[in-house]
Amino acid sequence: MKRACALLSLVLLLASSKSSAQAGVDLATINRIRGEAITQSQAMETHWWLSEVFGPRATGTPAYTQGAEWVMKKFSEWGLKNIHTERFLFGQGWTIDRFSVHMVAPQTASLIGQPRWYSPSTNGPVLADVVHVKAANEADFAKYKGQLQGKIVVLQGPRAVRMIEGRVVLRMNDNDWAEAMKTPPPPQAPAAGAATAKPAPAQTPQQFAQSVQRFLVAEGAAVVLDRGSDTDSSAGGSDLSWQTQRVDGGTIFPGNGGSRDPKAPQQVPSATLAVEHYNRIVRLLERGQPVRMEVNIQTKFHPETDPAGNAFNIIAEIPGSDLASEVVIMGAHFDTYPYATGATDNTTGSAAMIEAVRVIQALGLKPRRTIRIALWAAEEQGLLGSRDYVQSHFYDTKMTAAKPGHENVQAYFNLDNGTGRILGIWGQGNAGAMKQFEQWGVALKDLGWKNVSPRSVTQTDHASFEEAGIPGFQFVQERLEYNSRTHHSNMDTFDHVQRDEVIQQGAVAAVFAWYAANTPEKLPRKPMPAAKPTQ
Repeated sequence: MKRACALLSLVLLLASSKSSAQAGVDLATINRIRGEAITQSQAMETHWWLSEVFGPRATGTPAYTQGAEWVMKKFSEWGLKNIHTERFLFGQGWTIDRFSVHMVAPQTASLIGQPRWYSPSTNGPVLADVVHVKAANEADFAKYKGQLQGKIVVLQGPRAVRMIEGRVVLRMNDNDWAEAMKTPPPPQAPAAGAATAKPAPAQTPQQFAQSVQRFLVAEGAAVVLDRGSDTDSSAGGSDLSWQTQRVDGGTIFPGNGGSRDPKAPQQVPSATLAVEHYNRIVRLLERGQPVRMEVNIQTKFHPETDPAGNAFNIIAEIPGSDLASEVVIMGAHFDTYPYATGATDNTTGSAAMIEAVRVIQALGLKPRRTIRIALWAAEEQGLLGSRDYVQSHFYDTKMTAAKPGHENVQAYFNLDNGTGRILGIWGQGNAGAMKQFEQWGVALKDLGWKNVSPRSVTQTDHASFEEAGIPGFQFVQERLEYNSRTHHSNMDTFDHVQRDEVIQQGAVAAVFAWYAANTPEKLPRKPMPAAKPTQ
């Protein structure tokens, strides 16, 4: 069966050779790129250094800088050009120095947890009783007035821990793929005369959470502990209807416990515990059993001392030849969450894109257009790195006007959905580009390429380019354990990286970079965002 599939792929590849040659791409070169990427891959070696040695790489931290320096040294060794960084204002970075949490009464127990992102430090180890604060509104605060000084506070009730019976490893089945190949229907307009707005609540959940923090700070609470989300289900991603079950079992997904803005209001030191350990604490308190704990949170803030900013993107190029002023950009976010090593989010994407340019450079190939790699900072804070780059070079977001060079970007390709192999590319509703991608994908069928989806997806760095009228695309990937176990969790480690699939990512990205850099025609563009009226 495998031999038959390989023969079919060869037939398809040969059948497309005439049209591909007319498009200015030598299929012999495509095969050389594939061969180098598969048989001589350095993707996992790159990945090991970035995740095991330099992970986690949260923006504005020493490890981010160390990882960047290592990558730029590699770029220099490989002979890439225009290697540099571009800084932007971000705020303070944050790292965890020490953390421990124990229950000491009614029995001793070592617990699993992580400080919440940007949590301040405790004043050394805190040994204190635990108080369950049950507050649905600000009026409930009165019940706890004068009772929280120096105490450890829990705010949530228990959450049920289900058997692992849902989808945990997400591989796209026939139904998933059928959905991916259809554009979603537009949202329905409300019926005429129907009520379109509900009365606004007195406080949004975010506003109430801020009120809780102000109260706890004023009352002198020493620590806040939580168990994370109220559900163990998560969307599979890319706006499809699939769901995945998060696995619990010591895997935790901490939220924010402070701010990168040093002027933000003070918060109580906080940490997220494994749900099983958190539940026991609350059940004991609900049965009237006193709980005493020792919590030590030691974190470090890294001030923004550089006037150009505490964050920076990493840029390097393979110069083009006759179309050198035009550029194909291959990108991934280099920053990670601070709880593990960031192995699947997004060291895999970074390693694959790094491998793509390494392969082309190692073969001594000379692309027509310049191939640029961009590794972004602060994606996790809202695509800040890629947005700053687009704003600086291609598009004035305040004036909604293109800058010189905007028209010279052939395309931006992004990788940021974990360790699973590439199955296709989201077409972003760009019908003309999709036709090109379908032709390019023929050379990748035997590597697992399936098709081009017409859907538009968001929430990662290609959106920064799309919003500016530049063709920006994200590859379709198998999600595997991404949303169920590793994404933004304490288990985002090298052990969950799938070697063969990361190697495939690098091969696909290299082939796409080469096609985009050498095809004679420019990729079609969707309409530019509407310009703001002049004053």
